[in-house]
Amino acid sequence: MLGLLADLPRKNCWTIAEHAGDPSPDGMQHLLSRAVWDEDAVRDDTRAYVIEHLGGPDAVLVIDETGDLKKGTTVGVQRQYTGTAGRVENAQVAVYLVYATSAGYALIDRDLYLPRAWTDDPERCQTVGVPDQVGFATKPALAAQMLTRALDAGVPAAWAAGDEVYGANPGLRAELEARGIGYVLAVACDHRVWAGGASHRADALLKHIPARAWQQVSCGKGAKGHRLYDWAFLRLDHDGPAPSGQAGQHWLLVRRNQRTGELAFCRCSTPRPVPLSTLVRVAGIRWTVEERFRTGKGLVGLDQHQVRRWRSWYRWVTLAMLAHAFLVVAAMTERICRPPPSGLIPLTCNEVQHLFAALAARPTGDAAHRLRWSLWRRRHQQRARTCHYRRQAAWQP
Repeated sequence: MLGLLADLPRKNCWTIAEHAGDPSPDGMQHLLSRAVWDEDAVRDDTRAYVIEHLGGPDAVLVIDETGDLKKGTTVGVQRQYTGTAGRVENAQVAVYLVYATSAGYALIDRDLYLPRAWTDDPERCQTVGVPDQVGFATKPALAAQMLTRALDAGVPAAWAAGDEVYGANPGLRAELEARGIGYVLAVACDHRVWAGGASHRADALLKHIPARAWQQVSCGKGAKGHRLYDWAFLRLDHDGPAPSGQAGQHWLLVRRNQRTGELAFCRCSTPRPVPLSTLVRVAGIRWTVEERFRTGKGLVGLDQHQVRRWRSWYRWVTLAMLAHAFLVVAAMTERICRPPPSGLIPLTCNEVQHLFAALAARPTGDAAHRLRWSLWRRRHQQRARTCHYRRQAAWQP
């Protein structure tokens, strides 16, 4: 954990072991692969820690995926689209659940997405330790599993939010409605919705919004001030029978950029009537997940692992989530207990990590230790090069 919070240029078993003063990365690799501990129990402890400090009844559970550019035989890697690169690349994609309140935002769950090319190849899965019971699951299905785990554990939340991948999935929407959780889920402009007893494209309903219905509302503060857009919403019909006999309300929420006129659409469901400003607040919180990915990757090495196996991935990511939760809670506690004086912004996760790395997570710095690690790296690299050349020679006819 000290290594994940340290100022290392790259965070993996090698760099963290050297930082900790270990003679080799064997111990760190053992921790992630063969050591006996329950990564799901640590995930649950991380979630409980976050809820203890950030929990609130109006919290939003934000679901989103992120891709890490990886190569080789790493579990889950194949050529697929990832927003991290903005194109199709060799990448590993995972779905995360973020707990968001006015006090702060933190990652509380994770699931690795396995493409069909993996789940249809049992031998390949067995090579990297994927459990036999793991089959193909879409990203919305993984999101539903994480939402169910959180709600079954008693996590206080009133809302769920996600992008178009999740908004277009009727099963996920039905599950949230059955649990009495409101949602604001993005959908594409050609997404079909029911209104007035007929099916329509979302953008086709714009003609039914009168000019006076548009309201300028901030969906939260950004780095440059309030994020102001024009918003409007339309009442929708239910797609089918209401779950548990509770009708609730369904809405199409439309956002319009004041400068460019660009439009965005969200499907919304609320167990009880709420004002437009509430739906806008939830929609704005959804964007915080991108910030959590940036800080998770930049501050605690969420994506910097060099592990290939299923369990090792889950263990690395879980420990990174715990380190990230520590930064979020520490920053929140400082803001509440010691508000900054005039002229200073509140303490951020970046600043907490910088101070913690400088004052607490100090590396072992004697010259002999560094020289031993230089010899170890060169020896390991020579063995790897020799093995590679031997395999290459064996493959040639």
